Amino acid sequence: MFQLHPRLAADTFHLGDFPLCRVLLMNDAQYPWLVLVPRRADLREVHELSEADQQQLLRESSWVSRQLDEALQAEKMNVANLGNVVSQLHWHVVARFVDDPAWPAPIWGKHPVVPYTPEELKETLAILRAALPAQGDVTLEWAV
Repeated sequence: MFQLHPRLAADTFHLGDFPLCRVLLMNDAQYPWLVLVPRRADLREVHELSEADQQQLLRESSWVSRQLDEALQAEKMNVANLGNVVSQLHWHVVARFVDDPAWPAPIWGKHPVVPYTPEELKETLAILRAALPAQGDVTLEWAV
């Protein structure tokens, strides 16, 4: 049975679910940063997914990347699967900008996390709702 890793649960806001992935917003106001977690038990690596789930992960992450890129006019979309701190398979999708605090370096460990204020979270959720409209099999069932 799928269970979200406690560290991911503590560091994110649950936005909803796609057919395969739980969609999370990282609680770091410095970057538009989503995390996709395949809702399958005991996975650490992409190659552990079935071929169909691998394709679905790519569909979902590509759709999220495209929607965020278009809505936010990002300089670059960073998509990564690290798992060095949290071994549960999860896929980062981060919109990057030349004026973000870590540019052009990777965001991990560059600066301390800056949690969203309630107002920033409200504004970010409104932007994400507009950026991630219902569309095909990647419709997001909003949890917040």
